[in-house]
Amino acid sequence: MLDGLLYPKSLAVIGASRVPGKVGYSILSNIISAGYQGKIFPVNPTADEMLGLPCYHDVRETNQEVDHCIIVVPPKAVMAALEGAAAVKAKACTVITAGFKEVGKEGAAKEKEMLEYCRKHHIRLLGPNCLGLINTENHMNASFAAQMPKPGGISVISQSGALCTAILDWAEGRGIGLAKLISIGNKADISETDLLQTLAEDAQTKVIAAYLESINDGPEFIRVAEEVSKYKPVVILKAGTTQAGGKAASSHTGSLAGADIAYGAAFKRAGIIRAEDFESLFDSATALAMQPLPKGNHIAVITNAGGPGIMAADAVENLDMNLDPITSEIAEAIKAQLPAAASVANPIDVLGDADPARYSMALKAVMDDPKVHGIVVIMTPQAMSNPNGTAEAIIAEAQGGIKPVLTCFMGGSQVISARKAFVEANVPEYPSPERAVNALKDMVDYAAWLNRPPRIVTRFPVNRHRVERVLARQARSGRPEMGEVEAKEILLAYDFRVLPGQLARTSEEAVFIAERVGYPVAMKIVSPDILHKSDMGGVKLNLSKPSEVLDAFDLMMLRIGRAAQEALLRGVYVEQMSKPGREVILGMHRDPQFGPMLMFGLGGIFVEVMKDVSFYLAPLTHEEALQMLSSTRSYALLRGARGQAGVDLDSIAGALQRISQLVTDFPQIEEMDINPFIVGEVGTEPVVADARMILSGVK
Repeated sequence: MLDGLLYPKSLAVIGASRVPGKVGYSILSNIISAGYQGKIFPVNPTADEMLGLPCYHDVRETNQEVDHCIIVVPPKAVMAALEGAAAVKAKACTVITAGFKEVGKEGAAKEKEMLEYCRKHHIRLLGPNCLGLINTENHMNASFAAQMPKPGGISVISQSGALCTAILDWAEGRGIGLAKLISIGNKADISETDLLQTLAEDAQTKVIAAYLESINDGPEFIRVAEEVSKYKPVVILKAGTTQAGGKAASSHTGSLAGADIAYGAAFKRAGIIRAEDFESLFDSATALAMQPLPKGNHIAVITNAGGPGIMAADAVENLDMNLDPITSEIAEAIKAQLPAAASVANPIDVLGDADPARYSMALKAVMDDPKVHGIVVIMTPQAMSNPNGTAEAIIAEAQGGIKPVLTCFMGGSQVISARKAFVEANVPEYPSPERAVNALKDMVDYAAWLNRPPRIVTRFPVNRHRVERVLARQARSGRPEMGEVEAKEILLAYDFRVLPGQLARTSEEAVFIAERVGYPVAMKIVSPDILHKSDMGGVKLNLSKPSEVLDAFDLMMLRIGRAAQEALLRGVYVEQMSKPGREVILGMHRDPQFGPMLMFGLGGIFVEVMKDVSFYLAPLTHEEALQMLSSTRSYALLRGARGQAGVDLDSIAGALQRISQLVTDFPQIEEMDINPFIVGEVGTEPVVADARMILSGVK
C-alpha cells in the first residue's frame, strides 16, 4: 500500500552531507552501510561526490524518476525540496526536518502548506519532525539511528524518534529482530492508521507494536485496527492519557470518564493489546511473534524452585487465569520419574537438582495434557544446574508445538547464554515470572477476542419522533441540562419503564399527584442547577400520607432555596415508590475522540465512593453489555452471593443496548446518567428511578 515509502527502487537524500555528525551524513551513510540495493542519489548544491557516490546539486539533475525522497534541509528550504521531489515523480517523501506544528502557529501553517502540496502531487508524506524509517527486508535504513536491527517479525510504529533509538538498542541487546521501524513524527499525512493498514498486508510483519501520543481520527482508527487485529496482533503503548477532557463534566459518568478510559474502551473494542509500559510493550510483542496462541486460560508452571513457582502462581491467579491441577494420569506419569520430594501439584516443582532430561520430561508431559493451554518454565541457577543444556532441552520440546511456552531463567551471568539461545530459537524469555505471566495473559486475551461471537448490534423498535420533540423543546429553552422530567420522557420513548409521576409546582399539587399515583411516593427536587439532589436534602422517600407530602414539599423548597440561591427551582417531582431492588447506574459520556462511551456500575452514592465502573464504546452488542457487568468487582453481588438472590443481568444488558441505540441515534446527547436504575430478580422489570442528560450545541 505504501510501497514507495517502504519498498522504493530508488532513494534521494536531499540535504545529504559529507560531514560526520550531521543528520544528512548519518542518513546517507546508514542507507549505504545497511546494504540497500536500489539506486541512491545524494543531493547537495555544494558537493560533486559524497561517500563514493555522485552527488547532485538538485534532485532534478538525476534525470530519472526517484521513488522516495528523504528531506534533511532547514525548514525554509523544505518546500523547494518538495518541488524537486514532485519534479522527479516521487511516490513518497520523508521529511526529517523539525520546526513545524510542534513549534506553534507559524510552523503549523507551513506544515499545512507542505501537506497540501504533497496531496496535489500525489506524494505520501512521512513526518515532518521524525527519525525516518527502517525496513530490514530490503536492507533499508533510511533514518539517522545508529543501529540496523536484524530481520524479525515485529514492526514498530513510534511517534517519538527518541523512543525509536531506545527500541533499536533494546532489540540489539535482546537479540530480537524487527521487520519495520517507522517514526511518524508530526503525522502531517501518513498516520498510525495508514501504517496499520500497510503492515497488515506485509508478509514479514507478524506483530505490530506502537508507541502513540495521539490518534488522528478515532473512529477510523478503531475501524481499521479492529479489521487488522483479526489477522495480526496489535500492541500499543499509549502515552499522554492522564489528563481528562478540558470541559468540566456535569454527570457522574462524565466525571469518571477521562481520556485514558476512552482509549482503554477503544482498544478493547478493536482487539488491541494495551501495554502499560515500555517493558510490557515488547514482552507481549515478542511472545505473540514467537509462539502459537493459547486455546484457553489454563496455565501450567514448571520450576526448580518453590519461591519463583509461587510468584508465577500468584501472577496467574491475580490475572484471572486458571492454575488447576494437571490431568491425574499425566501427574502420575511425571511423579514416577521425579524424586519423592518433587511436587506435581501445579506449579510442578522438579527440584533444584533438576537436569535437562528432567525438564524435558516434565515439559513434554504437560504439553500433552489437554487441560493445559499455556506453559511457563522457570529455572534458577544452582550449583548442579545446567542452564545451557536445560535451554536446549526446552527448545527441543517447545519448537513446533501447538501451545505457547514462555521461559524465565532468573539470574545474571550464569543464564545469559541460555537466554540468548531461547531468543534465537523463537522461544520468549523473561527476567521474572511475573513478566512471563503478564505476556501470556495478553496472548490469552487476544485469543479470546479472536474467538468472540460475531458482533450483532440489536436495533429495538422505538419512538424516535417523541425524542425529537423533547430535544427540540429543550433546545428552544436554551439550557443544555435536561432534568428528570424530560430525560424520563426520552427514556420512555426507548421502552424504559418509568413509574407514574409528575412535576408539582405547589404543595397542594404535590398531594394531588401523590393520591393519583398511589402511596407511598418519592419526592425529588427538580432543578437543572442541582446535580447531587440527596446532598442538598432534595430527595424524600416512602412518604405515605398527605401531611408528609405537604411538609416535604415546603421544607424542600425553603431549605434548598436558601442553600442554593442561584439555582432555578422548577418544583418537585412526585413519583410512585419503586419496589426494593439492586441500585445500579447506567450512563454515557461522548468522548471527543471516539464517540459515545457507555458506563455501568453500582448506583446511588456508591458510584462516587467505590468508582467500581466499566466503560465500553457504542454501538454495543448483548455480549459486550454482559462483559461490562462481569468486569466490575460488584458483579458477584449482582449474580447472587452469600444467600442473596441475583438480579436479572440480561435486563441490565438490554438497557445498556437501548442506551447505546439512543445515543447513536441522537449525537446531540453529550452525557447522561440513569441513577439509580433499580433491578430485581429474573422476571421482574427494572425501573428508571432518576435520570439526567446533557445536550451539546444548546446555549
